Amino acid sequence: MIRQRVIVHGRVQAVGFRYSALLEAKRLGVAGWIRNRSDGAVEAEIEGDESSVDAMLGWLDDGPPGADVTSISTTDLEPTGERGFRVTG
Repeated sequence: MIRQRVIVHGRVQAVGFRYSALLEAKRLGVAGWIRNRSDGAVEAEIEGDESSVDAMLGWLDDGPPGADVTSISTTDLEPTGERGFRVTG
């Protein structure tokens, strides 16, 4: 199991990004959370097996229709054993 913190920059708020990410996370079976940040970015923590987390990172790099992702940054974290995926903030 691995866990990544992700910051997604670009036009990623007010385009359904978080709720589309929720659906994709459930489809991939990853755990964690996603939220809007006050600077206009979206922040998430994603936990799961390496291939599922990598797939989720790939989805976040594109985002849903209407989003325009300009960059993402990731940070390795220690897995917490979290279950489920949720939208916060």
